[in-house]
Amino acid sequence: MKNQYFGDINDYKKYALLRLLSNSGEMKIAVCWMLTADDQRSEGQRITYLSQPTKWRMYDAALFDRLLPCLTDPTKRNVSWAEIAEVVPGAKYYTELLIDNRFERERYFRELGEFVRTCDLTFFDPDNGLEVKSKPYGRRDSSKFLYWRELERVWADGQSILLYQHFRREERAEFTRAIAADIQQRLRTSDVITFSTAHVLFVLVPQMQHRAHCLQQSERVAQVWGSTIEVRHWEHPLEELPQSGI
Repeated sequence: MKNQYFGDINDYKKYALLRLLSNSGEMKIAVCWMLTADDQRSEGQRITYLSQPTKWRMYDAALFDRLLPCLTDPTKRNVSWAEIAEVVPGAKYYTELLIDNRFERERYFRELGEFVRTCDLTFFDPDNGLEVKSKPYGRRDSSKFLYWRELERVWADGQSILLYQHFRREERAEFTRAIAADIQQRLRTSDVITFSTAHVLFVLVPQMQHRAHCLQQSERVAQVWGSTIEVRHWEHPLEELPQSGI
């Protein structure tokens, strides 16, 4: 996540999703921004939706109104506004900057483990998503990715997980299926729920104690957002999952 992205159309859908999963604070959420320094690229310019309330406000009017200042006051294009405006009820925000250094990264995630301990779900918001082979751990641009070892550690600590993921240059339906299957295999879990939008993918992995809540609220996402956010539940019996050899 970069401050320059804050409040764009992807953020609107992201926070709407988190708000529905939270269900007014019933599920305690920790937001791990995986915040990286701004750059000169043009990402984050998709904010015209804020000037189209007739089309977009109906999905979550309270959230829309909280994000609207990002259009009228550029100084509010900062992740701190999410906490100030209370966009996700009861959420905690892990705001440290993540850099391309393996030792600092290890410290970052070690301290994150303590930070999220009292929460039910941790949301990871990397610039790009899950690790790729071309970006080794701790090397240049590694801060844009979440690595499997980090995902597995938070999962092992009992947290449900929501992950922001860019689509890669692959057929989207197959990419989504592959991501869900990889997560099921890696985490040894039967359930993965995906939320596909026009630009990005969100992946929800519920712990067993949160399964009923997450399935119910995912149905609410489908009811509220319709085809704008495509919801799919990937379920696979644990005994049929192959052992992870990745």
